[in-house]
Amino acid sequence: MDLLEEIRSFGLAKDYIPAKVYCKAFEDNSGALEMATVHKIRPRTKHINNVYHHFREHVRSGRIIVHAISTKEQFADIFTKPLDASTFLYLRKKYLRW
Repeated sequence: MDLLEEIRSFGLAKDYIPAKVYCKAFEDNSGALEMATVHKIRPRTKHINNVYHHFREHVRSGRIIVHAISTKEQFADIFTKPLDASTFLYLRKKYLRW
């Protein structure tokens, strides 16, 4: 018996209401930002499998909102790119909220 069934057995949950999840994505790559928001197939993007276009559907429906962000402010870079010391220290301070 799963948790929802157990709650229903006590009469606490009558109807199942699926959760709505909304998300903000911050992107510093203008090409990726355009691919997410503009629904056009271009020669360079036609190779992308249709399975991956579900992200566009979520952007279109408003479940995911993509915001443009400066490369200097992109937190993910601290984990994905080799950075010079000043950029690393700046992002580390912002990440740790110092």
